[in-house]
Amino acid sequence: MTRVRESVVAGARGLYLAVVTLAGSITLFVLSVLSIAFILLGVGFFTTPLVLTGVRTWATLRRVQAGEWSGVHIPVPYRPFPADLRSGITGQVERTTLMLKDPATWRDLQWLLVDMTAGFVTVIFAPALLLYPLYGYVLAMGVWKPIVDSGGGDWYGFVHVTSQGTANMAALLGTAIAVVAVFAPPAILRGHFLLARTLLAPTVSMRERELARRVDRLTETRHDAVDSSAAELRRIERDLHDGAQARLVAMGMDLGTIEAMIEKDPAKAKELISKARQNSGEALTELRDLVRGIHPPVLAERGLGDAVKALALRLPVRTDVDVELYGRTEAPVESAAYFAVSEALTNAIKHAGADRVWVDMHHAQGMLRIAVTDNGKGGASIGAGSGLSGIERRLGTFDGVLAVSSPAGGPTMVTMEIPCELS
Repeated sequence: MTRVRESVVAGARGLYLAVVTLAGSITLFVLSVLSIAFILLGVGFFTTPLVLTGVRTWATLRRVQAGEWSGVHIPVPYRPFPADLRSGITGQVERTTLMLKDPATWRDLQWLLVDMTAGFVTVIFAPALLLYPLYGYVLAMGVWKPIVDSGGGDWYGFVHVTSQGTANMAALLGTAIAVVAVFAPPAILRGHFLLARTLLAPTVSMRERELARRVDRLTETRHDAVDSSAAELRRIERDLHDGAQARLVAMGMDLGTIEAMIEKDPAKAKELISKARQNSGEALTELRDLVRGIHPPVLAERGLGDAVKALALRLPVRTDVDVELYGRTEAPVESAAYFAVSEALTNAIKHAGADRVWVDMHHAQGMLRIAVTDNGKGGASIGAGSGLSGIERRLGTFDGVLAVSSPAGGPTMVTMEIPCELS
């Protein structure tokens, strides 16, 4: 009974796929061809992203059905859109260009063409095997006679039904087909999805293109890292020029004045000495802050975990830090992770209005995983000007990823992963 039920379910699903294939795949294929053709007229820049998004949704639905109904896994190979994609007409042109450059788009269109032809022919056999035997039994019940009496004739498979005897043979053939229908529909349905996988799944060539895309992504993050380094050097230069250097110059001028006044006006000279001492202390403090901003001494001496704990102690809100790191990563990774956590904590305090923050750090399966959670107002997103884009670029230099969960009203969880090994 279980096998019969599975075959009936597979037949029903096959009938559903046959109907929606004719309705959906044909419609989407025609719309896609027309929309791409209308790009020459300019209209296609507005319609193509919508139509191709519909095609992707349709193909993804078939991928889900393949996995749930037949255990056939079909990967989703679409290239993601850049986070800084512009809006308006320029954005539509960029979106259209990116979708048409994606090899997965053209494979989707090939699949639509095959799905409404070979795919339909394949999947229609699943319900046909279940329903066709019924017609053989109907013929054997006498339906053949009025057909023959009216001058017509009927074929059931390879049996030409012209008498009760041949009608009985049709019923016997229908029984044989019914036996096959007990086993075949699930296999037919799986064959339909395997056919879809040959077109929708990435081929070796597409995997090579995916590797090339990843190289491009790494190249982009390297450029971001160089730009960030240049910006950091400019910041250090500016801080030195406007801060410590200005105080040291002022202190030198005060010392020159003291040298000239020490005999004439000792009281005034003593006052200037006090001011010079204050300037030297402030200059030293600024230099220490500057060095800490470049590479905190505690990070170099005691590692990432203790550096983050020391950072948490300086925050104006309660911050709990949980660290499970049995070793140290390479210095560049530690530095990137430290400043990424620092930026995330700054966001939690300045933008989220949080009064409680939790930091969890651990290493597992070759990944350094860091989660920064706060009880603030939420609503944070990458690219919203909250500094998260900078964190993403910083992590991208090491092939790391950033994920943000921040519903309105909070809480916000910023999760960072960097592939690395502990020493």
